[in-house]
Amino acid sequence: MTAAPGDRIAAAFARRRERGEAALVTYLMGGDPDPATSRAMALACLEGGADLLEIGVPFSDPIADGPTIQAAGERALRRGTTPEDCLGLAAWVRARSEAPIALMGYVNPVLAYGEARFLDDCRAAGVDALILPDLPPEEAETFGRLAADRRVRTVFLLAPTSTPARRAAACAAATGFLYFVSVTGVTGARRELPRELGAQLAAVRAECPVPVVVGFGVSTPEQARALGKLADGVVVGSAIVSRIAQGGTRRARADRVRRYVASLSRAMRR
Repeated sequence: MTAAPGDRIAAAFARRRERGEAALVTYLMGGDPDPATSRAMALACLEGGADLLEIGVPFSDPIADGPTIQAAGERALRRGTTPEDCLGLAAWVRARSEAPIALMGYVNPVLAYGEARFLDDCRAAGVDALILPDLPPEEAETFGRLAADRRVRTVFLLAPTSTPARRAAACAAATGFLYFVSVTGVTGARRELPRELGAQLAAVRAECPVPVVVGFGVSTPEQARALGKLADGVVVGSAIVSRIAQGGTRRARADRVRRYVASLSRAMRR
């Protein structure tokens, strides 16, 4: 029996929690650099040990994305990648894996698609959750209700600068997990992460009823191990996207991504 959308997310975090570990969340851009390669990269992430897969939906004005992911989105858009294509990628992965899948994109394409229709298609494709960085939790009541009706979970972001009111709103609105941004600014691999991050994560986890993952800036197994002790999950995106962008054959890229994800997964075993 396959798990229902949303149940897969809870089950993935529960499995790691039972082992005293944090979940590994990996990100890639849908359609980058082409549909077949993005399919191979998605499987490489899961084969490497990712617990949850994030698929980026390319958008022309990605306000939360740093240079690496912006470039991936531009490559995907030049190939004509659409939200429908990203849903197709999710469906392709779902036919081969029960790992949770989250789509990460922006509000405008969802509005252009039609909120209810987009959520219907997410449900049909086996998407478990949506991450929309430019959707404030205070303005997400209608969208959240539509998503809940279709058992598609919602994920909201918090930053180190988020106010107590925003933190409370995000924790109340999130039904899949909460995404804590480790640094102020945009996505991108960084050598060091803020010293105060541990205290910030502890405060959010104490308040939030859903798992709390941390991302933006995680690039090394050592960082993943350290953050895995502070959060329910760790997100790695730009470091994976940059390895895809290094080129080579599709098999070479997949091998490179698989080995890297495996090194992260090993590091997070406490």
